[in-house]
Amino acid sequence: MKGRLLDLSLGLNRKQRLTLEIDDDFRSGFDKLHVADVDIEIKKFRQKRSLDANAYAWVLIDKIAQAMRLDKKQIYREAIRNIGGVSEVLCMQEEAVDKFCRSWAEHGIGWQTEVMPSKIAGCSNVMVYFGSSTYDTKQMGALIDQLIQDAKELGIETLSPDELSRLVGYENNN
Repeated sequence: MKGRLLDLSLGLNRKQRLTLEIDDDFRSGFDKLHVADVDIEIKKFRQKRSLDANAYAWVLIDKIAQAMRLDKKQIYREAIRNIGGVSEVLCMQEEAVDKFCRSWAEHGIGWQTEVMPSKIAGCSNVMVYFGSSTYDTKQMGALIDQLIQDAKELGIETLSPDELSRLVGYENNN
């Protein structure tokens, strides 16, 4: 949900109280949850990546794949692995790893796993990468920046920084 923090106060019980203003209708959710303890996560709002940005990423992927004579899927997956902020490491029992990795990959092309040893006996660490369908504008910008860098190294023409900023909605680093 998107909203704003309005107020932070201290109640008579010495606990902090946070007042939020939200854009979505939360009445039914409130009715279900107001009597229970809840997990709360508040972070700065970021627009979801645009379909135009996604389309441009795939244009770059196609051109890079042609120039390198590689599969587009391979280019996309490698680009995801080369950017930060789109992966997590999970520790799990070794017997669960294969099934988990197969299940994770079913989310889409970019949803990848990398299995590494763990210091915990009977466990493995699994690096999981999220596909770009879940990216916000900052993450999508990082993916496009990576693809632009790869394209430029191959002599492939890319959008100007101004055109890119309008398309993606961020200031790129190139």
